[in-house]
Amino acid sequence: MPDQPRVTIIVLSWNQQAVTLECLASLSRITYPQHHLLLVDNASTDGTVEAVRRVYPAVEVLALPENQLFSGGNNAGIRHALDRGAEMVLLLNNDTEVEAGFLEPMVARVRSTPHCGMVAPKIYYHSDPQRLWYAGGEVSFWSGTLRHVGLREIDSGQHDAGGETGYATGCCVLVPREVIQRCGMLDEAFRMYTEDADWSWRIRAAGYAIQYEPLAHVWHKISVSSGGHLSAYKMRRKFLSNFRFMARHARWYHWLTFPWLNILSNAAAAGRYLLTRGGR
Repeated sequence: MPDQPRVTIIVLSWNQQAVTLECLASLSRITYPQHHLLLVDNASTDGTVEAVRRVYPAVEVLALPENQLFSGGNNAGIRHALDRGAEMVLLLNNDTEVEAGFLEPMVARVRSTPHCGMVAPKIYYHSDPQRLWYAGGEVSFWSGTLRHVGLREIDSGQHDAGGETGYATGCCVLVPREVIQRCGMLDEAFRMYTEDADWSWRIRAAGYAIQYEPLAHVWHKISVSSGGHLSAYKMRRKFLSNFRFMARHARWYHWLTFPWLNILSNAAAAGRYLLTRGGR
């Protein structure tokens, strides 16, 4: 349809050639016509850029000279897309595969929601295709935690009501051009993790709605780049970023509880990680 907005899909890669090619293979089958694929490569050394240019010559490649991590790499892609007239930008992790018709309901949600700031889809574990990874996001400033609604639940329709949610995951999120121009991009001070929640809260503070769209389906190969779903590297990065998020957005009275409860939560996660490693 001629009135469909032009969407630039930004896929960020770093040294995951096979995973990236699988993601692009799924994107090659999507049914939304007004889209443009942009691969932003964070200075891969495994031949990702060359492989993408060879296998998918229609995909535009923005090869960065150094690794700018999640926020910096995606921001480079966003700037590139907006400079070339994108009306909406979709950030998509390279360790995902998408349903062919996933983009239509996300665009429809933006267009049907007054003052829509961003939309995230329903996301499943790739290794267990009916098990949910994200069906909305919740923030507790009292405990200093962020969590995915529906995490690890088998999908039986219990999260099929779309609408307002606490935050959109950066794994897959659609954002209109005017929202980015007004609210800015990802905060590169976060470097990795929680930058999506921070972006959501800044956009909400500007008067926009953060939306969850259950008719859009994506499958996520969890944490390929950080060593697994639960790793020491991921826990450390998440703790630092979560604390930065809480320090920025929490009210003064939340400081009475969230630092201590957040430390306890991370200590419990570290204990589970050590027990898991000990059982290998």
